[in-house]
Amino acid sequence: MVHRLHYSAEQADAALPWVRERLERLRAAREGLNDEEARAALAEAGPSNGGGSPGQVVSAAFLSMRTALTELREMEVVLRDLDRGLVDFPSLREGREVYLCWEEGEDAVEHWHEPDAGHGGRRPLDDG
Repeated sequence: MVHRLHYSAEQADAALPWVRERLERLRAAREGLNDEEARAALAEAGPSNGGGSPGQVVSAAFLSMRTALTELREMEVVLRDLDRGLVDFPSLREGREVYLCWEEGEDAVEHWHEPDAGHGGRRPLDDG
């Protein structure tokens, strides 16, 4: 087994609001890291501008991203694609480790796949 935590479909569903919040924070942080004005100002200021406004924008975005990723990792929620909001929850099915799969826009966790199958190998939860 790769994961120490395993989710039931009900537990994964209950975690979705928490997961959505981390996805939103990650996207906002990514925007901060990609902020052209901040990056340009940092490039012009060079190493002497550690505490200036552009440095703070990028630093805050980096810290926010790191925190959200750490929180997901601690809960063993696997982020597969930030743009799509695609995440996996480790689970056990017939004694073997699989992933419960959820994509943003879906109302609940209703699919699973083998660890090596990925999104393309998703199957409905009621499919044995």
